[in-house]
Amino acid sequence: MDLYGQKSKSIPQKIIIFILEIFFICLSWWILFQEGGNLIAHQLGITNYFLSTDRRMFLFIFSIIIFFRIAIMMLFFLKRKIPWAESVSVPIAFALYYLGFSLLVIPVNQSIGFLDYLGIFIFIAGSFINTYSEFLRNNWKKNPVNKGKLYIKGFFKYSMHINYFGDLLWVSGYAILTGNWYSVFIPIFLICFFIFYNIPKLDQYLETKYGKDFEEYSKKTKKFIPFIY
Repeated sequence: MDLYGQKSKSIPQKIIIFILEIFFICLSWWILFQEGGNLIAHQLGITNYFLSTDRRMFLFIFSIIIFFRIAIMMLFFLKRKIPWAESVSVPIAFALYYLGFSLLVIPVNQSIGFLDYLGIFIFIAGSFINTYSEFLRNNWKKNPVNKGKLYIKGFFKYSMHINYFGDLLWVSGYAILTGNWYSVFIPIFLICFFIFYNIPKLDQYLETKYGKDFEEYSKKTKKFIPFIY
């Protein structure tokens, strides 16, 4: 996790991420509203229920919201160096949402109902928790008085990685809105990735950097899901 301690604007890497993100969003539009859905449905031997446009439009709006949130995070909140490999791996990871959910909605013909509105609410809540927690932490770190200190305020009082919990929520809301139960595997994959890889690696870095402060923080604060884990 040495890259967390390396500061860089990483402008070329960010440009590549933006270009690839836009490319995948365009592919999503092609699948949801153009001939792409028919071509893929024909190859898979399924029906493309194109008339279910409300659900698809919400999914595409979600993708646009995610793109702008990523842009805000990279341009204003992210201070560390972005490795070249990450400039490709990050867009590919988000393509799992842009394209994966677009493909999963192809055979769905149910109209939007209560569960879908719940998914929309969960998506909005998760997006807010993720972005606003990062916003508060970024503002706190700008104060020279807080240099070298561990941030444990705001939403981070309830979870050491509350931003990741926000990610889980918006991805879950995204999955619900597809109306396809196979979508549940994407949030499950994300949970496993956070619990077994990302959180342990980040905790190792934070413990090395903040020492006793981090140990005390970890003893009294849930690691991922507030009040649960």
